[in-house]
Amino acid sequence: MSNGPVVPGPSARVALRPLPGSGMRLRDGFWARYQTLNGEVTIPHGMAMLEETGSLDNLRIAAGTVTGEYAMPLFRDSDVYKTLEGIAWRRQQQTDPAQERFFAETTRLLMAAQQPDGYLNSYVQVVEGGKRFTNPAMGHELYCLGHLLQAGVADLRTGGDLDGLAGVGGRYAALIAELLPGPLAGFVPGHPEIEMSLVEFARATGRTELIATAADLVGRRGRSTLHWPQRGPGPQRPYYQDSCDPAYFQDDVPFEQATEIRGHAVRALYLLSGATDVSTETGAAGLLRAASAQWDDMVAGKTYLTGGTGSRHDRESFGDRYELPPDRAYCETCAAIASIMWNWRMLLATGEARFAALMERTLYNGFLAGLGLNGTSFFYVNPLHTRTPKQRLPWYQCACCPPNVMRLLASLGHYMATATESGLQIHQYAAGRLRAELAGGDLELDLATGYPYSGDLVMRVVAAPGGETDLAVRLPDWATSAGAALNGRGQPAAPAGDHYLHFRRTWTAGDELTVSFPLAPRVIRPIAQLDAVRGCVAFERGPLVYCLESADLPTPSSANGSPGTGPSLAGVSVAPGAAPSVRAGLTIAGHQVEALTVPGTIIPSPESGWPCTGTPAGQPGRAADLTAIPYYAWANRTPGPMRIWIPER
Repeated sequence: MSNGPVVPGPSARVALRPLPGSGMRLRDGFWARYQTLNGEVTIPHGMAMLEETGSLDNLRIAAGTVTGEYAMPLFRDSDVYKTLEGIAWRRQQQTDPAQERFFAETTRLLMAAQQPDGYLNSYVQVVEGGKRFTNPAMGHELYCLGHLLQAGVADLRTGGDLDGLAGVGGRYAALIAELLPGPLAGFVPGHPEIEMSLVEFARATGRTELIATAADLVGRRGRSTLHWPQRGPGPQRPYYQDSCDPAYFQDDVPFEQATEIRGHAVRALYLLSGATDVSTETGAAGLLRAASAQWDDMVAGKTYLTGGTGSRHDRESFGDRYELPPDRAYCETCAAIASIMWNWRMLLATGEARFAALMERTLYNGFLAGLGLNGTSFFYVNPLHTRTPKQRLPWYQCACCPPNVMRLLASLGHYMATATESGLQIHQYAAGRLRAELAGGDLELDLATGYPYSGDLVMRVVAAPGGETDLAVRLPDWATSAGAALNGRGQPAAPAGDHYLHFRRTWTAGDELTVSFPLAPRVIRPIAQLDAVRGCVAFERGPLVYCLESADLPTPSSANGSPGTGPSLAGVSVAPGAAPSVRAGLTIAGHQVEALTVPGTIIPSPESGWPCTGTPAGQPGRAADLTAIPYYAWANRTPGPMRIWIPER
């Protein structure tokens, strides 16, 4: 039985199942280093910030143990819950005494703040005088409950019990299941999250009636009942803006009739995650069909090269198809995390490689750029082009992203591979050890790789079942070819129609299978419909998207030998057909990365004048070797401009 964040029930309609136990044990590689950084630096930083910024005091005020002013915004409880979830998942790598004390003390605080009937929301209890569920659009009550339930699931699956954090969430969930058919019969939560949380809590506790509650909430959408509250007289709290139509809340059409992804990006992706969970547990095929249609719409014209989603700062929302301006990209870190969570569920439901491919793109780029290399600084918004310096922050008033990063990194080993009765499927490439429970016995592998900077994946069999077993390795969508060798002898490496390399044999301990993908740099050109980047190119290598950062531009000298004015990214271009090459050994904030070098031209910016006059025809620029770094590593040095898409001229 898997002890991860998504564990479909025994009768769930899924093509693949997560690995048993703690999933893949990451070790000595790219993601293992991030997981260690998360456990040793990021989670302790988050614990301190919850104290410093008042999130824990909000709960203490609700519990009656302190007095003071409530720290906005109203959904701060959820930041506490996500941090607790991260601590719980981290137990599967290492138990930290200080984190366990924090977990236990915070659980006791939640018990003290919880009301006798199970209700728990510090904002409503402190600021609203206990007036519950009066603002379905923006109240976030069930959103906070959803994160509480997910933290409870993580605790249960890593050694906790129903008398602890899961008990707090369970009492609140029971209250909601009682109220929704009666007093809250017309209630639609404005921020989805509760749907997938109810399903997972039901899976973890056996309270299957909560799946019906989740299905009911998904089915309530499409009645156009949700609107962003209008501004009125008097001072307004943050988050109350001009009125917003139901599409923002995915409440404009019933879920099963929706064919376009729209509205607030995080809300949409959390709702899709919950609907996919409900579909797998209930067999509601219409939900999965609608989810697939929205995935197609998202990928066809509403997803950035980085895997990021949400092109509009206005209401953090999806834009129209092909509305993907790099400099105005919102691409919230939480949206990248929500996309990964949804794509994992779609992968389990269908077994289709396209979902694993989008997970990879988003993990290495859209998600990872949200965390600084020091582990204590973050981006909420992840543009693909900045003209002015942009600095990471140690925390945000709306701090939904940092603890979301913590819980995903802590549970990352669960998103690498799956199993069926007859075989094991490797979807993401990482170093570590994994085990699959198959019909003939366990298959245990030790994996070694330098991915994403090396294209070799070496799989050594530690234990094998009796009889033939299929070992499937996903062929990345960017790979033009693949090589394979078994115990030193070459093997056919043609992908099947499902985009996986299949190796079926009777395995024995000591067998060693190597799969290799070439990591040649690639030049990416946009389709004609992407007006914002027409005439530009971008660079990729393996799963990584690259960018130019002003810190790497050459600094010329003036004619008399004194230092000249530094060049601007605004004047950078590459020649048609320019081929990038690999530059190894670049260090950024103490981290080794492999950069790219590409020949280009820099045209100096005019000192004055109307910008529409442009550069006079025939005026040459200065040739320069441009350095492109992995996008995830940008903004970790001297702050400065950055761009992914480079004009080609």
